[in-house]
Amino acid sequence: MEQVQREAMEYDAVIVGAGPAGLAAAIRLKQINPELSVCLLEKGSEVGAHILSGAVIDPVALNELIPDWKEKGAPLNTPVTEDRFFMLGPQGYARIPNALMPPLMNNHGNYAVSLGNVCRWLSQQAEALGVEIYPGFACSELLFRDDGSVRGVVAGVMGIGKDGNPRADFQPGMELVGKYVLVAEGVRGSLAKQIIAQFNLAEGREPQKFGLGMKELWEVPPENHRQGQVTHTMGWPLGVRTGGGSFMYHFEDNLVSIGLVVHLNYDNPHLFPYMEFQRFKHHPLIAPVLQGGRRISYGARAITEGGFQSVPKLFFPGGALIGCSAGFVNVPRIKGSHNAMKTGMLAAEAAAAAIAAGRAGDELSAYQQAYESSWVYQDLKRVKNVKPMWSKLGLVGGLALGGLDMWMNQLFGFGLGTWKHGKPDYATLKPADQCKPIAYPKPDGVISFDRLTNVAFSGTNHEEDQKVHLQLRNAEIPIGENLPVFDEPAQRYCPAGVYEVVREEGKPPRFQINHQNCVHCKTCDIKDPAQNITWVVPQGGEGPNYPNM
Repeated sequence: MEQVQREAMEYDAVIVGAGPAGLAAAIRLKQINPELSVCLLEKGSEVGAHILSGAVIDPVALNELIPDWKEKGAPLNTPVTEDRFFMLGPQGYARIPNALMPPLMNNHGNYAVSLGNVCRWLSQQAEALGVEIYPGFACSELLFRDDGSVRGVVAGVMGIGKDGNPRADFQPGMELVGKYVLVAEGVRGSLAKQIIAQFNLAEGREPQKFGLGMKELWEVPPENHRQGQVTHTMGWPLGVRTGGGSFMYHFEDNLVSIGLVVHLNYDNPHLFPYMEFQRFKHHPLIAPVLQGGRRISYGARAITEGGFQSVPKLFFPGGALIGCSAGFVNVPRIKGSHNAMKTGMLAAEAAAAAIAAGRAGDELSAYQQAYESSWVYQDLKRVKNVKPMWSKLGLVGGLALGGLDMWMNQLFGFGLGTWKHGKPDYATLKPADQCKPIAYPKPDGVISFDRLTNVAFSGTNHEEDQKVHLQLRNAEIPIGENLPVFDEPAQRYCPAGVYEVVREEGKPPRFQINHQNCVHCKTCDIKDPAQNITWVVPQGGEGPNYPNM
């Protein structure tokens, strides 16, 4: 395409992504100095449209950011009243006594919420402070100063056709330029991925690790509902070698959020994470809760799981990574929003101080120092070995040694050294002929559902006549390499049915990308064994539209 002329708008701070981190950063900037101009860009059709989380939220960061959140009507309406942990077998289960769990696993004082609705509420608080929020603006490109520092982003490009050329309705988008750019895109964001590579931010760190979280929201009969009850399980259906676990949270209005997380370092290419989730719901512990209820919505999202060892350098010339763009999830707690918010606040404080000192476009090293002195750092440090122990020792050994390590950190302030993660997730698959195929029961349409039916409950929509946002580095690899070696795992790891191997009589198989189905989970960008798929943003406002997720 020829060089496009765009209008430019200048701000003190440009924030990419209206999740918990981006919103907390915007609010904190305005709290420090109401005169600062702050622009917050969100690719979803509205704030919260692309937010997917369990979620049980620890309000520690919210207490710091907005101490009077209860009086202001924050949608944290369901305090956790009961915490339950189970080990599942195919037909039975055993409850793990709460007394065996380290105190950090206790959900007392936490709230079962819709994180999407919490973000919608936070956006109202931000706008009341004068933050400019632009939903439906996908940030597709970074802008750089002459010295190589990040100066802003291009957002709002529309009307590029399938062939990559502008259509009649082409809109070039705008340049949003800031003294500092805070990147809060969430897990595996396309700009964050570019920034981490370009500025070598992951140098000296362990590879980032990921999980795939799939979730459904159900309305269940009142007699099945236990408001405030929180249940976590491990074991079946994933077995002892594949990492992951489930959650089931009862919050207000007879609503239950239920989900399964599958760690993406699994090695069997026949594994079908979505179907693992569907058969899980038929377990005797779970099915009675859903019986007689109705599924309201479905979604999926990758989760950063590398934790302490994998957090990249947090600042780069011109800005900073905050929230899940850097990866602050506490894996055993299955919580990250509190850490995301706090890192957004810390970056905002560093940026506000730099702007007050007359600086712009340089490195916010004070943010890194603040993180390393914060409770976020300690939160991750004390659970740093849980994930690599599970990966290396399996469920039983990893659970035992990980539990010991957490108790040692709790009691003595130190644990069993620092374990390494090893391979990145894309490098863990074994050849298909070395692995056992897995037979999955057909969904019954009552408790379990096929992928395409469920995608319809995610509100996902993409205009067909646009450049496909799932880009292949080499179009020959899926059929030429991945299919013969791994039985093309994209057919199964995608929780939305985006990728198909189409077989027609008398013709060679072909690889088909149904980009309209994409729920923006980023699993393909993470798990493809050839690292051949790059996820980039489609037109703004497209993708899922999650209600109450």
